[in-house]
Amino acid sequence: MTLATAVRTRSRVGWTFVTLLALSIVAFGAIPYFTGSLDELAAQDVGLAADYAVKPLPVQVALYTHIAAAALALALGPFQFWRGLRDRMPRVHRITGRTYLIAVAIGGIAGLAIAPFSPAGWVGLFGFGALGVLWLITGWRAYRSIRRRDIASHQAWMIRNYALTFAAVTLRIWLPLMLLTPLWLGMPWEFDSAFANAYAAVPFLAWLPNLLVAEWLIRRRGLPSYRLPA
Repeated sequence: MTLATAVRTRSRVGWTFVTLLALSIVAFGAIPYFTGSLDELAAQDVGLAADYAVKPLPVQVALYTHIAAAALALALGPFQFWRGLRDRMPRVHRITGRTYLIAVAIGGIAGLAIAPFSPAGWVGLFGFGALGVLWLITGWRAYRSIRRRDIASHQAWMIRNYALTFAAVTLRIWLPLMLLTPLWLGMPWEFDSAFANAYAAVPFLAWLPNLLVAEWLIRRRGLPSYRLPA
């Protein structure tokens, strides 16, 4: 196997893994919210339904808007990085790209609307609020780059943006890990307090490592990397 073949194989495996994780979260994390009212879902202990069932109607609408838009972006995102789609069906690539960025814009605004009501309190407000702001900014930069025909910058900003979109997946990976950490450390463990401590960490942990990985990928691929001004 040549080096180029090995690189392509690793890329395909990585893309498949990311796609399957994204679609799994859409299927098992987002769709259940649309199978009943928040009160009904709260009785079934589905996600954050119990926390938002008592919130005002505008907040509930923003929650559903955020879930729907974020799920659409999460599902469409991997296909924007599928080279075969870009090369063979560029029109489909452009249509799905526009749909993806519209979903990011809607999901980001709705996410900012519900951030103050996060069960993680102030940490949730600032952690998920920062995620929403960066999600919108990177989406705008990706759109502006492609409008200028700056393909390399567009690809770099899309990688950063989808890394933030993928926070929906990594949040659900970090949460059980943080939940079980006291057990691994031999500390006293009680579910409610352990869950509260774990959920207090994920508003930042869900997306900060993702951005670091995204920047590593960008530099590895020779795309324009982000540098702080001197």
